[in-house]
Amino acid sequence: MKIGIAADHAGLEQKELLVSQLQASGYDITDFGAYAYDKNDDYPDVVLPLAQAVANKEITRGIAVCGSGVGVSIAANKINGVRAALITETYSAHQGVEHDDMNLMCLGGRVLGPALIFELADTFLKAQYNGGERFQRRLEKVIALESNKHNNK
Repeated sequence: MKIGIAADHAGLEQKELLVSQLQASGYDITDFGAYAYDKNDDYPDVVLPLAQAVANKEITRGIAVCGSGVGVSIAANKINGVRAALITETYSAHQGVEHDDMNLMCLGGRVLGPALIFELADTFLKAQYNGGERFQRRLEKVIALESNKHNNK
């Protein structure tokens, strides 16, 4: 499984620690930046290459970190094919994959500690999409929303 990771200045320290931990656990990580602290960087700019790589299936799963995780979640979900969610506990880290085929997990580097961040990432990466009829039906509806094949009524 190829994993991508990105962070803005507010998530940089946690991202660097997480990359080390995940690599030590045997994960293949592609770091999409930021690579140095820049208080003026913007989360949409740093999450875009990661989200595009997820959408293009160049990587299997992505992890994005900003201060709260909210900004990267909002920005990543603007890219068709990305199913990103802000995750703060382990149940959603696996359930989001199992039921919703979540492919990009968003984390708050200023609100979560490093031990929990690693636990969430490991849980997310080990989870597998269930693919059952009701989950697939719902996923197809989400994909239709991206394609503007829905009714605005």
